[in-house]
Amino acid sequence: MLLAAAFFSGMDAILKLFAGHYPPMQVSAMRGAASIPFVLLLVAWTRRWRELRPVRWKLQLLRGGLGLAMILTFIVAVRELSLANAYAVFLVAPLLIAALSVPMLGERVDVRRWIAILVGLAGVLVMLRPATSGLVSLGALAALMSALCYALTAIASRVLLRTDSTLSVVFSFLTCLTIVAGALAWPRWVNLQPEHWGWLAAMGLLGALGQHFIIDAFRHAPASVLAPFEYTALVWGALIDWFAWSTLPAVNVLIGGGIVVVTGVYLVRHERQPSPALPASS
Repeated sequence: MLLAAAFFSGMDAILKLFAGHYPPMQVSAMRGAASIPFVLLLVAWTRRWRELRPVRWKLQLLRGGLGLAMILTFIVAVRELSLANAYAVFLVAPLLIAALSVPMLGERVDVRRWIAILVGLAGVLVMLRPATSGLVSLGALAALMSALCYALTAIASRVLLRTDSTLSVVFSFLTCLTIVAGALAWPRWVNLQPEHWGWLAAMGLLGALGQHFIIDAFRHAPASVLAPFEYTALVWGALIDWFAWSTLPAVNVLIGGGIVVVTGVYLVRHERQPSPALPASS
């Protein structure tokens, strides 16, 4: 999950760049299409073609639709809101995952995990210091919808991994995203600027790696345990700002990032409940 958060943070930075030049639906299609070659390259290298076959294809399609809605609404959110306010709303997703994992997955979320999740969220709010006046808007609703779609996607991934391979889940998601978003974006498609081809390849690689590691994370641990580690994306965001734009993080970012890191270390050191065994693939 830590690796997935890092890769997705880099991908989000490129998504924000593209959102200023291309329609949101086209950006969604580009995100999916750019990652497919990297996934197929891995499959060809390891000769794991059989693992691409979906078992529960209806649930795969549902997850693909939720993923498209998640990315599209997130792109709308970062166009309408500042990145800080968009993240502040979107990062309720780990809380939603933990809450939904109880009725939908039958997982047990004890008091310790709830406290860790809430402390992590407090660290995020310390980092972002969102202005409340900017949260009640179309952008905020889009970010909230994106968070809900992400939470449902995570729950669907956990269920799918009882029968389907990691490669199958990743490839099906990217294929659904590319085909559906591409078809909807085609009437208003904008030609890609020459200087953006390199960024497109980078987005594809980061997205493919992020998808692979996040799916593997949900295979090996309950969703409620993984939820607090989502907040490390804000730490990576601060590092990307410093590296790309020479912007040093403010004191509140350092304090909030410290809270997030301490929360993650606490869970690593004190988590004692083993993840439930998954049924063998059929």
